[in-house]
Amino acid sequence: MDQLIAADPTRIGPYRLIARLGEGGMGLVYLGRSEGGRTVAVKVVQAEHAGHPEFRRRFAREVAAARRVGGDWTAAVLDADPEAAVPWVATQYIPGPDLRTVVAEDFGPLPEYSVHILANRLAVALKAVHDAGLIHRDLKPSNVLVTVDGPRVIDFGIARAMDSLTADSLHTRTGMLIGSPGFMSPEQVRGRELTPASDVFCLGAVLVYASTGRLLFGAADSGLNAHLFRVAEEEPDLTGVPQPLTGLVRACLEKDPAARPTPGEIAERTAAEPAGEWLPGSVLAQLGRRAARLLDWSPEEPAAEPIAPPDPRIPSVPRQHQPVPTPPPPYAPTTPAGTPSGERSVPAQGFGPPPAALPGPAAPHAPHPRRRWGLGVLALTQLLVLLDLTGASFADYGTAPVTAYAVAFAGLLLPGGYLCDRLGAKRVVIIGLSGFALASALSGAAIDDGLMTVARVLQGGFAALLTPATLSLVSTGFTEPRERARAFGIYGAVAAGGGALGLFTGGWLAQMASWRLSEYLCVPLAALALTGAAKLLPGRPAGEGARPDPLGVLLGSVGLAVLVYGMDEAGGLGWTAPQVLGAVALGVLLLAAFLWRWSATSGAPSAEHPGGRRDRVGCVLAMVLAGAGFLALLPSLGIYMQYVFGYAPGMTGVMILPLGAAAVIAATQVSARLQDRVAPRVLIVSGLVAAAAGMLVLAGVDSDSAYGTRMLPGMLLAGLGGGLAFGPLFATATAGVDPQRSGTASALVVMAQQAGEAIGAALLVALITARLDAASEETRSEELMRGYGDTLWWAGGALLLAALAAGLLIKARSPEESGPATA
Repeated sequence: MDQLIAADPTRIGPYRLIARLGEGGMGLVYLGRSEGGRTVAVKVVQAEHAGHPEFRRRFAREVAAARRVGGDWTAAVLDADPEAAVPWVATQYIPGPDLRTVVAEDFGPLPEYSVHILANRLAVALKAVHDAGLIHRDLKPSNVLVTVDGPRVIDFGIARAMDSLTADSLHTRTGMLIGSPGFMSPEQVRGRELTPASDVFCLGAVLVYASTGRLLFGAADSGLNAHLFRVAEEEPDLTGVPQPLTGLVRACLEKDPAARPTPGEIAERTAAEPAGEWLPGSVLAQLGRRAARLLDWSPEEPAAEPIAPPDPRIPSVPRQHQPVPTPPPPYAPTTPAGTPSGERSVPAQGFGPPPAALPGPAAPHAPHPRRRWGLGVLALTQLLVLLDLTGASFADYGTAPVTAYAVAFAGLLLPGGYLCDRLGAKRVVIIGLSGFALASALSGAAIDDGLMTVARVLQGGFAALLTPATLSLVSTGFTEPRERARAFGIYGAVAAGGGALGLFTGGWLAQMASWRLSEYLCVPLAALALTGAAKLLPGRPAGEGARPDPLGVLLGSVGLAVLVYGMDEAGGLGWTAPQVLGAVALGVLLLAAFLWRWSATSGAPSAEHPGGRRDRVGCVLAMVLAGAGFLALLPSLGIYMQYVFGYAPGMTGVMILPLGAAAVIAATQVSARLQDRVAPRVLIVSGLVAAAAGMLVLAGVDSDSAYGTRMLPGMLLAGLGGGLAFGPLFATATAGVDPQRSGTASALVVMAQQAGEAIGAALLVALITARLDAASEETRSEELMRGYGDTLWWAGGALLLAALAAGLLIKARSPEESGPATA
């Protein structure tokens, strides 16, 4: 205990504060006494959290659940006021040190009989917590208080309330990070959904610490990622654990949660207790002396002079108890008191935009004040790439420039992501826009295939810088759930509807003047985006991101580039051509080697690794299949309308425009409003199914179908589905990434989409070509119609497979769907 200082309040609610007990993840902890003389521990929420309505709502709900926890071996929650100017909660005061202090400082490892009783009491405490519908999630020695009659479990019932706040406003700025590497379960390390079995694993780790005085998987000095990898993959070292307890501890530490015993079963196995006191006499004597000091404690009046500068960790509760009009400014992160060596905290994983599963050394930062304007710049940048891609489809040059663009884009995506992490995404956006403007001018001025090919290679390369950079800035710049939902709604609108707008713009420019105007139009748009990027986008010092693995970058880049090249050639040469088979096989082999190397060298399952979380695997698979399905849609509609019905390019763009409008409305007005309220897989699956249904409706269109009866409903349904699905797909795929590795993570997501689009383009060309090769001059239009239908049938099937993958693998859930509260 420490004396109060001048900046401390003297009362919180009905409790008079008499001392400081310490500092926890959610705020300061005071020793208080009620009017009736009861001693309590008053935990006061840090003042900056008071301005978050969602936190207050969650805090009230979780405290109410925690008050239902019964049992003799927990610190009861007695009182709380979530509506106070600064929320607080009062718990039973436990007059004893924590287990870490007893083992590491006062006594050393406990004898077998003490650990036996400790296992029983902690199991009973966890059963009480679980029976109340809670999961502790942070059981560790500093959350186990040691008293004369037994241990007490503390700090349950508030952790889940922190999940509603953003990484910037809470987790990365205050030190309130849920989970400690030395005492985390494998599923917690991997960011998977937690069950009560996670607490059982933590219990086993605590018993190892109490028996041996060391962490279960050694100190974290070798690096956090390596330590978490040992937790997730290696077998525990039980050397020093008393032999009679080894079987029980090993059972608690099973990697498979289903194989661990329940707290009730542990309590039954340890019910037969040794006779006598539960702790050695020397420890009991020291506990008695601590209790006596509490009785003799006499608080001093806080010194008035000199006046200390305001401590931002202390809630701004005036001594006259007047409400605080505005919360104080943010402050630097602090480490919760009593955290043992090796218990570095890491954030919990959950639905929405959790902080990085494996946080790096990035300094905390406040949200950029002009990030909403910056979002407009990012949307324009991504739209610029799509406008150029679709507008260039009207060029009257051969296929070589098209292939060159696709190969350059695919091959430079991964290096572009690494550049974002090393140089900063803002710098990469500025570089990419500058180069893209120059390449677009060169493309518009090209006079032959050779110069056009060079220009398209440059455009593809600079687009490969812009695409992961924009996604990285969206995923890291918007972290508050509602704001993030709106940001990804806009991003999803561009992804789903930008192609239709590109066809509209490019078609009209090609019809009214020349396709070159669409290239020249990119120059002023890039200049406008460049000006906005320089002024509005947040930047950071260069050189703080992940260091590239040269071999891994080479494998991934060359693998995707070769695969895209092979798929592109398949449309013209056929799938059985040796050139195609060799390129596709080599591309698949290199990508497989890249993924193997990535998983082998990344240590713990980090956020940028597509296999690091089950829902990220689902997003990657869904992105591949959705990319293949949606890529076939716009070209098929364009071919159908121009070559079957004879529409001019400009009119074709007008006829397709409702698809883009439906996607924009669905993404910004439906998906963006629901992303922070429902599980992402609900939106993803429903959107993909709706898009598949729209494509199947369009597949049934024939030359006698009226535009308003079949074409328009099918396009609206497909656009609606794309608008619903793409925002949550990108948001979930990039949720929880380390900001210093977000460029790489974004590049991997786009690589999955690009692989799918390459497959879709190859099948589209192959199906249309096969129909035309078999057609005579008289049946050409009819066969083209059938090829159009074939393409949309398999595209719809690809989207249904994407929906199935998302439904089975994406397990992230919304707060309302998450079931029992976790703490």
